[in-house]
Amino acid sequence: MKGTMPSGMNRKVGRAMHDYEMLADGDSILVAVSGGIDSLILAWLLLFWEKKAPISYRLQAIHVDMEGNGDFPGRVAQAVSQVMESLDFPLVVLPAVWKPNTKQQEQGESPQKDICFQCARSRRTQLFAYARDHSFGKLALGHHRDDIIDTFFLNLTCAGNISTMRPKQELFSGNLSVIRPLAYCDKEEITWLGEQLGLVAIETDCPMEGHTRRQEVHELVQSIYKHIPDAKEHIFAALGNVRQDYLLLPSAEKL
Repeated sequence: MKGTMPSGMNRKVGRAMHDYEMLADGDSILVAVSGGIDSLILAWLLLFWEKKAPISYRLQAIHVDMEGNGDFPGRVAQAVSQVMESLDFPLVVLPAVWKPNTKQQEQGESPQKDICFQCARSRRTQLFAYARDHSFGKLALGHHRDDIIDTFFLNLTCAGNISTMRPKQELFSGNLSVIRPLAYCDKEEITWLGEQLGLVAIETDCPMEGHTRRQEVHELVQSIYKHIPDAKEHIFAALGNVRQDYLLLPSAEKL
C-alpha cells in the first residue's frame, strides 16, 4: 500500500522515537493489531519507517481473536488478516483464552468495569507471553496522545493515583519494552491519515463498545478542551512536568 505521512505527523513520530529511544538496529518488534484505525496506522507506520530508517528491525503483527474458536477465526480476525496481507505484513492470530460470558452480561451479573478489566488483562497477558516465547524484545501498541491524557484522568478520578501510559515502558526486568510510536500524535491526525491511505477501522462486536468508564472520561476531557483553549497541550506537558514538592506526599521520616 502506497502512501506518505504528513510532515507534521512525521516530525511528532520522529520526536517520540528519539525522546524515548524506541527503535534500535536488530530489534524484533511485535505489533498488536486489534483492527481499530490506531493499530492499523501503527502497522503501516512501522513499515513506512523501516524503509527509510538507517537501521533494520524485524516486524510481526499479532491479533487476539475474541470471536473464533481456534479452528475458525472470527469475523474481525479475518478482516485484520486481509488488511495485513494487503500490507505484506506477517500476522499471527491467537484465539483469546478468556471471553466475556454473554449470558452473564445480559442478566447483569458481571459489572461492566470487571468485564473490561478482565478482557484487557487477559489480552495483555497473552501478548506478553507470546513476545517472551518468540524472542520479541519490543511490543508496539497504537496508543496516541488522546489515549495518554484520557488514561491520566481515568486513573485520577477512578483509581486514586496520578499516572498514565508511558511512550516507552520497560517490563520484566528490561526483557520487554512496550513502545507507543504514536504517543505525540492526536486521534484526528491518525483518522485523517487512515482516510488518505484507504485504511478503514474494523468494527468490533464488543458488547461494551461505547459504554465504558473510559468512554465517559473521554467525553469529559473533550468538554474541557471545548471550554479551555490549549488545554490539551498544557495537560500533556504537565504529565512530564511533575512538581513533587507540591503534592500530598507524607514525610519520609516521622518524628
